[in-house]
Amino acid sequence: MSDTETPAAAPAADKKVVSSLETDLTKYKVAADIVHQATKKLIELCIEGAKIIDLCVEGDKLLEQGTTAVYNKPVKGIKVNKGIAFPTCISVNNAVAHFSPLASDPEASKALAKDDVVKIQLGAHIDGFASISAETIVVGASPGSPVTGRRADVVKAAWHAAEVAMRTVKAGNKNWAVTEAVSHVAQTWDCKPVEGMLSCQQTQGVIDGKKRVILNPNETQKRDFEAATFAEGEVYGIDILISSGEDGKARLEESRTTIYQRDPIVTYQLKMKNSRAVFSDVQKKAGSFPFNVRILEDEKRARMGLQEAVQHSLVKPYEVIYTPANTFVAGFHFTIALLPGGPSLITHPPVWYKSDVVKTEKELEDEELRSLLARNLRENKKKKKKTEGAKEDGAAKE
Repeated sequence: MSDTETPAAAPAADKKVVSSLETDLTKYKVAADIVHQATKKLIELCIEGAKIIDLCVEGDKLLEQGTTAVYNKPVKGIKVNKGIAFPTCISVNNAVAHFSPLASDPEASKALAKDDVVKIQLGAHIDGFASISAETIVVGASPGSPVTGRRADVVKAAWHAAEVAMRTVKAGNKNWAVTEAVSHVAQTWDCKPVEGMLSCQQTQGVIDGKKRVILNPNETQKRDFEAATFAEGEVYGIDILISSGEDGKARLEESRTTIYQRDPIVTYQLKMKNSRAVFSDVQKKAGSFPFNVRILEDEKRARMGLQEAVQHSLVKPYEVIYTPANTFVAGFHFTIALLPGGPSLITHPPVWYKSDVVKTEKELEDEELRSLLARNLRENKKKKKKTEGAKEDGAAKE
């Protein structure tokens, strides 16, 4: 809004944004339901001996099937765009995220083992409104055989950090409040957020918007990272990744990058004919959402074409990074909308996590954080009015 606009125009503009979000919320929710059903099936399949590549392929298949079944009638004569918003990734133990191998990769034969800490991440979109979710499970764990030790510490720390973040991402709060709260929670279990991990504002067709939250920033990031205030009418994808390591630092290893995303802001005329053909295929099949090289017909040709596109920042890689050996990373990702009545969780709560399956020696003792976790995500307005009415009645009787 420009400085010359009259104040009277502001409420109308705000009202339009909120109204638009509430209309779009249905699409977000439909996408979230598809992701939820896919996640439930993947958790059932995450057993000892299951091949990671098979799980990733199955997850993407479920997302495609789910989105194909909805919104098939054109809206005002225009076909509704829908599909995968984030390819299925199965990242194990100290792999932080984005592990989704191809059949030609050396790690294609990798399978799950008992007690593996497994992060499942995937997302779907309807008309560009994306719901992305992630949660962590431990292979073979159950109430009769719960997770203990450092595996339990990191899973419980990540779950609590996500719950606190959910209640901190609300209109009027600063992004740094989330950074600090997540770090504070992780300390309880002697864990650290993974350094430099980002959570972003979302809009139609965009999952990496301008307003962002950073976890465990280094000194340079602390200095350069832009402060932001959450506002009503916004949607965020919040990515909580916690490491059992001492400092939360992660690094590249030998895993090949398989997930990429087109950057719609960058323009460049690719020189190689093959690169142009591959880039055109990417635009057609994935739009501005992340994609796995698996969706492109010829892998060798695709990798060559993507090389030039990455070099000139037309496409960005989602690299597979790792914390040190013998550490574990747990993660939870949720999509949340900031509505007039308060924050509203778009994605479903975690399927697997239960307190009787994850047993730790330590528990959250900070009273302020415990009080925050005891609150509902959204305030019950009817209850509040009833309480206020009772107070007024009491005051009148005095």
